Amino acid sequence: MDRKFRVFQKIGLVLLLAAIVSACSTVTIRPYGGPKDRSQADYIDSKPFYLGGPIGKHKVDVNEACEGKEVTQMQTVTTSSDWFLSIITLGIYTPRTAKVWCEEE
Repeated sequence: MDRKFRVFQKIGLVLLLAAIVSACSTVTIRPYGGPKDRSQADYIDSKPFYLGGPIGKHKVDVNEACEGKEVTQMQTVTTSSDWFLSIITLGIYTPRTAKVWCEEE
């Protein structure tokens, strides 16, 4: 009985880790609506957070990022490199990536 329990524990741990790593964590804002822009962002920067995210507060100046042009989309995403850094630091350092798309001239 004890051996079966350990096997189920290991399987459960593997499934939990797989779910965490494969989870999608993206927030997208489009001020004027429409479909999500999938082109390369005009501004990309990784922001540091700690202990899963509650420690760390960052702002992105979209006027500076777009040099005065209108913002068409803003996004915060956990990239694969963000996940990797979070995993190897056991959740102590948990970065997130900010992206901004600007209106084309």
